Amino acid sequence: MDNQIGLYIHIPFCQSKCYYCDFASYANKNEQMASYVSALKEEINQYGILLQNHQINTIFIGGGTPTVLSPHLLRTILQSLFHNFNIKSEAEITIESNPGTLDLEKLQLLKECHVNRLSIGLQAYQNSFLKDLGRIHTVEEFVQNYYLARSLGFDNINIDLMFSLPNQTLRDWMDTLKNVALLNPEHISCYSLTIEEDTPFGQWEAEGRIKLNDAEADRAMYHYAGWYLNKMGYKQYEISNFSKAGFLSKHNLVYWTYKPYIGMGLGAHSFYNGERYHNTYNLDQYIKLSGSIAVLKEDAEKISLPMQYAEYIFLGLRLLEGISVEQFNHTFQVSFEKLFGKKIEKLVKLGLVENNKNIIKLTPKGLDVSNTVFAEFLPE
Repeated sequence: MDNQIGLYIHIPFCQSKCYYCDFASYANKNEQMASYVSALKEEINQYGILLQNHQINTIFIGGGTPTVLSPHLLRTILQSLFHNFNIKSEAEITIESNPGTLDLEKLQLLKECHVNRLSIGLQAYQNSFLKDLGRIHTVEEFVQNYYLARSLGFDNINIDLMFSLPNQTLRDWMDTLKNVALLNPEHISCYSLTIEEDTPFGQWEAEGRIKLNDAEADRAMYHYAGWYLNKMGYKQYEISNFSKAGFLSKHNLVYWTYKPYIGMGLGAHSFYNGERYHNTYNLDQYIKLSGSIAVLKEDAEKISLPMQYAEYIFLGLRLLEGISVEQFNHTFQVSFEKLFGKKIEKLVKLGLVENNKNIIKLTPKGLDVSNTVFAEFLPE
C-alpha cells in the first residue's frame, strides 16, 4: 500500500488584498496571526496522530501570503510540521511569497527550516500593471528578493505570472516573459486572469470600468507563452505550468495524479480515503475551534465511483503527458474502453484528444477548450 501523502497549509493573511483575489485571505488582521498559528499548531498535532503511519512527500504552504508572518510564527509552523510528521528527507517543501515580504532574516529562517522551494508571485513585469492589480510590490523589489534568495542557496524557484490583464497587450506579455526567463528560474506558472464576482474586479467589470481581453487575444498570449518558454528551455508539462528538467512541482502533481492530500488551516481542502472535505471558512471560528479536526471539517463527501473516474481523467488530462489507460484500469479494476471508448472516439474525431498506444492526451486544440473536454467525462 502506498502510504505517501501531501500536506497543504493555508495562511490566510496578506498585507493588502489584490483586486482580483477571492481566496480565503484577509488584510489588516495582524492581531489574529498569533492565535491563528496557535490553532493551526493544534490542528497539525491532531493530524500528526491520524497520519502517523504515512510518509509526507510534499508540503505546500500557501495563502494569502505566508511570508507576511513574523519569523517567529513561521518557525513555529515549520518546527511543528517536522515534530509531528514523518517527512521524507527528499520531500519538496514549498512556500508562497510576495515580493516585499521577503527579507534576509525570513529567507535564512526558511532555509534553516528545510524549505527548499520558493514560489514568488510576480504577475507582471510592469509596475503600472502591478498597481492596477492592487499588488503591493514593484518589479524592482521582486528582482531584489529573487537575487537575495539565490544568494542564500535557494535553487528551486517558481515565479507566478498572469496574462489577459485589463489593457495588457501581447507586447507587454512578451516583455514580461522575456524578463522573467532571463532570470532563469526553475519553474514558471502562467495563469489567465479570471474575474470572480465578489472582488473589486468583478464589480468594476459589471460597471464597465475595466475592459478585458477577448478570447482571441487571451489565446494568442497563451500560445506565445508556450512557444517562447519552450524556446528558453522550459517544458510545458501541465496546462499552466512550465519547468526546467527535473523541477516539476511535486506537490501539484499530487493533485493532478489523484493522490491523497490533507489541507490544514482556514478553508483548506482535503482528499483522503475517497472523501473530500474542507475546513471552516470563518476565521474567528477557526481560531475558536483550536484545531479540533472533527469539528473543523465541513461538506464531507464520499466521492462516488463514476465521479472518481471523471476526476481521475480530467485531472490527469491537465498534464501534457496525458493518462495511461492501463494505469486507469489498474487503479479502478475496470475497463476504461468499456466506460469511455465511445467518448474518446468522438473527441479524437473532433481533434480534441489523441489516443496513442493507449495514452490519452489533449491536442493543442483540446488544451484551448480543456473544460469542454473534461465535461465529457462527468457522470450523466
